[in-house]
Amino acid sequence: MESATTIQSCELPEVASDIDTVIDRLSADGFIAYPTETVWGLGACADRTLAVDRLFAWKGRRGDHPVAVLVSSVEVALELGCSLDEDARRLARAFWPGPLMIVVPCEKSFAAGIAGPTGSIGLRCSDHPIVQALVERVEEAGLGPLTSTSLNRTGQAPATTVDSAAGTIRDAAQGGFESPMLFATLDSGIPCDAGGGPPSSIVDCTGALPRILRIGAIEASSLEKVWVQ
Repeated sequence: MESATTIQSCELPEVASDIDTVIDRLSADGFIAYPTETVWGLGACADRTLAVDRLFAWKGRRGDHPVAVLVSSVEVALELGCSLDEDARRLARAFWPGPLMIVVPCEKSFAAGIAGPTGSIGLRCSDHPIVQALVERVEEAGLGPLTSTSLNRTGQAPATTVDSAAGTIRDAAQGGFESPMLFATLDSGIPCDAGGGPPSSIVDCTGALPRILRIGAIEASSLEKVWVQ
């Protein structure tokens, strides 16, 4: 998923060149921008109120719409206090890592704006190499889970390329908003774009039967085959 894209010249607050720098920023209640298999995302530690407040302030929205979090596996989700029934586990086995959000009950308390009104939470397991490396390090550092929401100000289109992500951060900085750190490279040093594919499909597994909330990269027929036996 690497590309030969170079970040065009523009005034950016910070561009991280390694994961350690990103971990330091997250540890200090900062937030970051990173590419996924669909669009660019915004990440903050979901259990840190100040970090999540900063992220919401940058997006220009209230924390009344739940935000998904990233996990590396079903096992990590269970360690967070999430409850995955057999249908949720089948979906995870079939489509993770990949563009599927699974909404499940969760006992853990997060910062306001992360969980839904009933305490349910959206789980994502991305197959983008930068996200995978980042999530693993965040979990190793005991900082997780990392939020997964799109890099865009409210009402604007999400960023899909390195340049559009950089431009979005630059424009918001000119408006006086505290900016996320942009993280776009692995060991190769080549900036990665987001995959640019359709948005994630979303399935609610909090009830007796799964319910499709959004059709995105994964079609309804493919999802339903997993739980319709």
